[in-house]
Amino acid sequence: MMVTGRFRALALAACIGMLLVLLAGALVTNTESGRGCGDDWPLCHGKFIPAYTLESMIEYSHRLVSGLEGLLVLAVSLSVYSKYRKNREAFKEPLFYSGTALLFTVIQALMGAAAVMWPQSPPILAIHFGISLIAFAATLLLVVWSYRVRRGMEAVYRVPSSIYPRALATAVYCYFVVYLGAYIRHTDSAGGCEGWPLCNGQVIPELEGATGAVFIHRVAALILGFAIAGLYFHIRRVSHGSAGLTKSSAWSLALVVIQVLSGALLTATIGDKDWFVFTSLLHNLIITGLFGILLDMVIRSWRLREGRVQ
Repeated sequence: MMVTGRFRALALAACIGMLLVLLAGALVTNTESGRGCGDDWPLCHGKFIPAYTLESMIEYSHRLVSGLEGLLVLAVSLSVYSKYRKNREAFKEPLFYSGTALLFTVIQALMGAAAVMWPQSPPILAIHFGISLIAFAATLLLVVWSYRVRRGMEAVYRVPSSIYPRALATAVYCYFVVYLGAYIRHTDSAGGCEGWPLCNGQVIPELEGATGAVFIHRVAALILGFAIAGLYFHIRRVSHGSAGLTKSSAWSLALVVIQVLSGALLTATIGDKDWFVFTSLLHNLIITGLFGILLDMVIRSWRLREGRVQ
């Protein structure tokens, strides 16, 4: 399988760009800049270059980065199609990754436009981050595929079939935890629990309003940590390191621990607006990497599972 350095560079640029889009969107939310351009889209207050206010510049920068990223993803998709369209069966992976990235990039752009022109409820706005997360994961998986091919790591392994359902369930549950976190951001509920690990000095607080939302998210994150730990120990026990899944599961375990600790840091900085923006972006960055690793494990454990017909 021939993958050129130019293609890998393009795929990597699209992946980095998608990460910037995701973080820029989180910055818009955390700084409450979503209305920085009023009800106009794609213009900002009817202008190509908006008047300088912090909110309008943050919102417009997000739009600009998103537009450039859309062109990058389109370029990657066209490149993949032109290179591998004659042998789609052998190159299903890059075609699937690039197609998924393009589809979800378009969806997130449309959702962003809709959120500006027709204000949405927090549950709908929270989905926007999830759409961006899938788009990023698709570009990341394309980059990972291109480097594995270059290093000759596409050789056939066999992975115990018991890994795939566990990895899939963990990834789906992780997406649910991410949604809860995004919902908390869009409802300004982050201050619902003071202190960590206790919530307002209680092991189990009253499950109402912002306090209930934050506490449920904390419990869900703790369960996710146990789920990833269980996945890690199961893979160590049954796979003997095949296809690098042991290393990936170790990384996912490390990241979920760091994510929990970053949540504690997030709680500690709620009273400081500047630090809170930084810790929020850090929290988003870690969960983005974790979700990408989990999806890679899902795909490898499915493709290489024992008993699957190639």
